[in-house]
Amino acid sequence: MLITTTGPDKPGVSSVLFSALTSQGVEVVDIEQVVIRGQLVLGVLVAVESDPEGLQEVVEQAMASVGMHVDVRIGDAIGSDPFAPAQPGSTHVLVLLGAPVTARAFTQIARKLAAVGANIDTIRSIADYPVTGLEVHVSVADDTPEADSELRSMLADVASRGGLDVSIERAGLARRAKRLVVFDVDSTLIQGEVIEMLAAHAGVEPQVAEITEAAMRGELNFTQSLEQRVALLEGLPETVLDEVADQIELTPGARTTIRTLKRLGFRCGVVSGGFTRIIERLVTDLGLDFAVANNLEVSGGRLTGKVEGEIVDRAGKAETLKRYAAGYGIPIPQCVAVGDGANDIDMLTTAGMGIAFNAKPALREVADASLSYPYLDAVLFMLGVTRAEIEAADEADGFPLARS
Repeated sequence: MLITTTGPDKPGVSSVLFSALTSQGVEVVDIEQVVIRGQLVLGVLVAVESDPEGLQEVVEQAMASVGMHVDVRIGDAIGSDPFAPAQPGSTHVLVLLGAPVTARAFTQIARKLAAVGANIDTIRSIADYPVTGLEVHVSVADDTPEADSELRSMLADVASRGGLDVSIERAGLARRAKRLVVFDVDSTLIQGEVIEMLAAHAGVEPQVAEITEAAMRGELNFTQSLEQRVALLEGLPETVLDEVADQIELTPGARTTIRTLKRLGFRCGVVSGGFTRIIERLVTDLGLDFAVANNLEVSGGRLTGKVEGEIVDRAGKAETLKRYAAGYGIPIPQCVAVGDGANDIDMLTTAGMGIAFNAKPALREVADASLSYPYLDAVLFMLGVTRAEIEAADEADGFPLARS
C-alpha cells in the first residue's frame, strides 16, 4: 500500500500517521518526504498482510484529524512491484542558476533531458539569493562517455539560450569530496585588473588594457604580454603598490565564499598572474592558505619595468594547483579551480571541477561550469551548498544576513 499525505507542514503529522500504521502492525518498506514552501508531501510504502481496506480507513481517519489530505493506492494500483530491487542512484547532478529561472527555460532543460533518455529523479531548491538555484538529480539510461559528452553539450546550448548557468557532474561520493579550491584573482576574487590600476597611475592605462584584453582572449602569449605591460610601468614609485592594494574591491560574495569553504574544511588559495606585493594582503584579510603570483622588480624605490623570477603563466597556474594538491595530500579530482580568462584554461582543465566566472569564450568552452552573474558565492551553489546552510552558519557565528 502506498500512502501519500499532503497538506500544511506542522508538528505531529508524522506521529499521527505512524501511530495509525503501528496500530495495524504493518511493515514500512520505503519513505520519502519533502516540504515546499510550507506544504508537506509525505509518501510511505507499507506491506500489509491482510485487510488493506481496513488500514486505508484507519489512515484516512487519522489524517483527517490533523487536517491533512491522504491518497491511498493498493497493490497493482501502485504501478510497479513494490518489492523490486532498489533502482541505482542518479548518474548525474545538474545545478541550474538564474535570475530568475523561468518556467520556459526549465521546460527546455526538461525536454532535452527526456530526448536523451535522462530521467529527473529529484529536484531541490538550493538558493533564492542572489540568484535562484536548483539542484537536479538525473539518471541517464545510456550512461557512456559519449552520452556524457552529448548531455554536457546539449545542456550548455539550452542554458545559454535560456539565460541559465549550468553545471553538470557525475553523481556519487566524488562530487561531495572536494577539498581544495584555487581562485584566480583579477576579475575573479577581486573586481577589475590590478595591472590596469597600476597603469592608471603611470598614465598608460589604454595601452595596458589593450594588451590585457588580447591576452585574456588567448590572442597573445601571456608571458610576453605581461612583460610588455610591466615595461610600461617603469619608473613608478614603489609606494604605488600600497596605494593600489588599498583600492582593491572584492567581488560580491567573495568573503562569504571563502568563509563558508573554510568552515567546511577546504583549503583555499589564489594563483595569479598579478603581483605578490598586492595579493599578499588578501591572504591575511580572507584567511587564505596560500597565494602564488609574480614579483615586480624594484630598485631605488621605483619599479624597473621588469618581473623578478619565474613568471606565473598559464602552464604555471596548473602546475601550482598540482603542487599544492600534492602538498596537502588531496587528489586532483577533489580540486576546484575558478577563473575568468584564457590564462586559466590549463588550471581549470586540470582540476576535478573547473568553474568559469564571467569568463571569456575560450575558457567557457572548456569549463565544467560557467557562471555569468557577478556573485562569487554562486560557486558554493555549484558545489551543492545551499543558501539556507550558508545563512544558518553565518547567523550562528554572528555575521549579518548578506541580503540587500
